[in-house]
Amino acid sequence: MRESLDNLAVELGRRLSAAGLALATAESCTGGWVAKVVTDIPGSSAWFDRGFVTYTDLAKREMLGVSAVTLSAQGAVSEATVRAMALGALAHSRAGVALAVSGIAGPGGGSAEKPVGSVWFAWALPSLANGDLPQVHTQLLQFDGDRDEVRHQAVHVALGRLLEWLPTAAGD
Repeated sequence: MRESLDNLAVELGRRLSAAGLALATAESCTGGWVAKVVTDIPGSSAWFDRGFVTYTDLAKREMLGVSAVTLSAQGAVSEATVRAMALGALAHSRAGVALAVSGIAGPGGGSAEKPVGSVWFAWALPSLANGDLPQVHTQLLQFDGDRDEVRHQAVHVALGRLLEWLPTAAGD
C-alpha cells in the first residue's frame, strides 16, 4: 500500500520537474494525505508548492474562493465544488498544476444521493494553447471499504489520474 503511493509520487515528481511545473493540492476528505505522500519524497520542494486542507465549507470559501452559492446549491461533494477547489488552488499558489478531492469517507454522512464512498476529483492543468484558461478534468468515483480504505483509494486515484493527464499538459 505505502510503496504504491510512494511510486506514484516519485513518478509525479519526475514528470513535474521535467515539465518545469509545481503542484498544489486542495483536499477535503483526504485531510492532507495527498500532500503528505508527495512531501514524503526527498526533494519534493522542487515541484510541490503547497497544500490546502479545506475540510469545512468555510475553509473552502476562505482559502480557495469556492462560492457560497456553489456550496449551498451543489454541496461540498460535487463536481462544481471540486472544480472550484482546483482552480482556487491554482489562483492561491504559484503552482501550474492542481488537484482537488472532496468526498464522503464515512462511516456516516452519506445519503441516497451521495452515499458513503462517493468522492469527486478535479485536476487542473496548463492549457495546450498559450494564454488559455487551465484545462480541468473531473471524475466521480464510488469506493468500497471503511474510512481509511476510502481515503487511501482516493489518494491513489488523485495521484494516478494526474499522471495520466500530465503528459498532455506537459507536451509529452
